Amino acid sequence: MSRLLDWRRRWHLRRTPPGPLRSYLEHPFPLAKADYREVEYLAIDLETTGLDIANDLILSVGYVGVRGVSIDLSSARHRVVRIDRSIPEATAIIHQITDDESAEGNELADVLEELLEVLAGKVMIAHHARIERGFLSNACKRLWQRRLLMPVVDTQALAYRTFERRQTPFKASDLRLHALGDRYNLPRYSAHNALSDALASAELFLAQAAYRDNGDGLPLRDFLC
Repeated sequence: MSRLLDWRRRWHLRRTPPGPLRSYLEHPFPLAKADYREVEYLAIDLETTGLDIANDLILSVGYVGVRGVSIDLSSARHRVVRIDRSIPEATAIIHQITDDESAEGNELADVLEELLEVLAGKVMIAHHARIERGFLSNACKRLWQRRLLMPVVDTQALAYRTFERRQTPFKASDLRLHALGDRYNLPRYSAHNALSDALASAELFLAQAAYRDNGDGLPLRDFLC
């Protein structure tokens, strides 16, 4: 999968005009055969107006870098995005981002340009990564006419595979980010904040990787979805 993804990166690179997305595509993706401890990652979380990838909007972006088996807290960033509509009351209650806060936020293009610069050459970590991958890809398509390609580690998918492999009974709620954090005795942060959820995803990935690693390391491909 990683080799095919990098072929697609090169294909898109030749067809993408100069700009933030082209600059991102100029960086090769990490090799799937590389030891996961030698790879750089970026844990990302989004808060959105809803879960409809085609029609809802990104409200905030949080991210933090992971280098090998360490989290680089100095790289942590949280950005609120300015949107052109009122935030639904039901979602505002969840993520605590108000219309006034959004009005003082950053333009989506600026936020994504910053994010792509940091993400270039790294693997994205996300929990239930379909949301992050879908919203970011659609945003790039609207802004720069190309969807976003990236290698992805989905901590929820890793948990699902572990439960299945061990034949451990589980409920859908057991796959939630903070429920899984509890299983590994990780710190509990307030939910539905993009930065704290990105940090929780980074910590969960490192715990999952340590659980699988017998000390000899594992190839990156074992974690990719």
